[in-house]
Amino acid sequence: MATPNYGYEKRQKELAKKRKKEEKLKNRAERGSAETEGDDPDEAAVGDVQNDHKNSSV
Repeated sequence: MATPNYGYEKRQKELAKKRKKEEKLKNRAERGSAETEGDDPDEAAVGDVQNDHKNSSV
């Protein structure tokens, strides 16, 4: 009978934790940048209008 490979299982568990942590950091960074963009609604509105003009000429 084969013995369990605990080292492999441990490595897989560590990799899963690392992926989850990186995903959390990525989400926090995206959420943080979205909050800073949304602080001044006037600037956001101007940016949206400028983008609409660019899209309409295409």
